[in-house]
Amino acid sequence: MSKQHRIVVAGCGGMSNVWIKELLKRDDALVVGLVDVHIGQAEKVRDAFGLACGVYTGLTEAITGTGADLVIDVTIPDSHFEISTTAMKQGCHVFGEKPMAATMEQARTIIETADATGRSLSVMQNRRYDVNIRALRELIASGTIGRPGMINADFFLGPHFGGFRDVMESPLILDMAIHTFDQARFIAGADPVSVYCHEFNPPGSWYAGNASAVCIYEMSDGSVFSYRGSWCAEGAPTSWEADWRIIGEKGTAIWDGVQAPYAEVVSAGEQAEQKFMRDTVRVEAPLRWNGKPGHEGCLDEMFLALKDGRPAETDCRDNIHSMAMVLGAIESAKSGRKVMLG
Repeated sequence: MSKQHRIVVAGCGGMSNVWIKELLKRDDALVVGLVDVHIGQAEKVRDAFGLACGVYTGLTEAITGTGADLVIDVTIPDSHFEISTTAMKQGCHVFGEKPMAATMEQARTIIETADATGRSLSVMQNRRYDVNIRALRELIASGTIGRPGMINADFFLGPHFGGFRDVMESPLILDMAIHTFDQARFIAGADPVSVYCHEFNPPGSWYAGNASAVCIYEMSDGSVFSYRGSWCAEGAPTSWEADWRIIGEKGTAIWDGVQAPYAEVVSAGEQAEQKFMRDTVRVEAPLRWNGKPGHEGCLDEMFLALKDGRPAETDCRDNIHSMAMVLGAIESAKSGRKVMLG
């Protein structure tokens, strides 16, 4: 039987409801405390879920008062550094929302803290947990299209959130693009080396900051990842998973973010090779992954990693590369220059 982890949830805003809903389904999770600077908000969440747990305004008090060994961090991004490092120093592992920190310096210190304490921080990158993206990754890794040279992702949506996103300086890059960037790393099995980014706010935008961007990343495997995105694109939307085209030596892989991915590869044979435009054959991606989608799948991996005593797939030591893509893009956009990462 799996160990039942005693869990404190830090931050009782909207995302806490998503996490708690999933935690209550699990036999290996017991919510023993809720933390929020506004105690009334913690009480509201406790009552909404019918939890028999303590409510606190301080994380250290909550951990010591409950004997927790795991902290869920759903606070605002600027608080992630303090929450995660405090929790690990108090003997707890941490599962948290993206981004793992507000700066690269903070992210590196988080990793140092994890190494020093023997504890871990795993980040909720839920878009990795989907049968189609797993199939696309397998299609690329199998060599079906040969060595990838160019990875392209288009993300065009027009959500009218209201609230804090409307006044952010870089709402698309800071709040959303990390999902697509992390997907690119996952699909390619490569990390970023450099980035050039141009972000802007097009006509008709309802955001105060730059809601559109074009980014070019050089990757560690020699490929180039191209990202085009907008959060004020009305009409003809892509999926939230983005629209993907990966071009390799022998063909191209396609995924629209919704349907199963596939590839078109050059036909074998001397006759095909002599043509001006070579014949291709379609190759369907095998749908072999049987895990759970989204948050539930990511949580399964996080808990399994604790059980196995290994880093999770989205451990902070890996996720720092996705975070570097975000912060590097912002730095490039501000400076107008290519930025080296790492």
